[in-house]
Amino acid sequence: MPTTLLQGEYRRLLDERFRISIPSELIDPLLDGGADCILAKERVGALSLWGAAQWSGKLEQGVRLVQEKILAGRLDGRIEEVQRFGRLLSTRHTQVRLAGRGRLVLPEGFREFLGVDAGGEVLVVGAAVCIELWRPQAWFSYVEESIPEFRQLFDQLSS
Repeated sequence: MPTTLLQGEYRRLLDERFRISIPSELIDPLLDGGADCILAKERVGALSLWGAAQWSGKLEQGVRLVQEKILAGRLDGRIEEVQRFGRLLSTRHTQVRLAGRGRLVLPEGFREFLGVDAGGEVLVVGAAVCIELWRPQAWFSYVEESIPEFRQLFDQLSS
């Protein structure tokens, strides 16, 4: 996990080759010198970018727990849920590598999920522990819905 909270909102354009430049103010603390990241589908109109080491530990622990439950028979009768978990796990994230100047190429399925065409605007947001890429309208809707609860959230987390 980054040692500082990742913060900030930056407007970027997705170029014709579906590349976006991630601000160094966000990338440097997240990656701690590496270039490997995990791009994840988090919510409709948004992707999250995590440091590979941070994501892998979190994911492996969760998958291991599910596998143990399957082997112990604790998920018998819940095959549809297990299959749904497997489908979403298979398509939810992918490893990506940042190129020079913090450029990220959005893979096809991920840019479709984000819903932004080449030349379109993307908001790059520091989300404390990861970086998020948002389709502008989805971001504005999220903020409009969430901002009234900010003070209460701040008080809960800081006390």
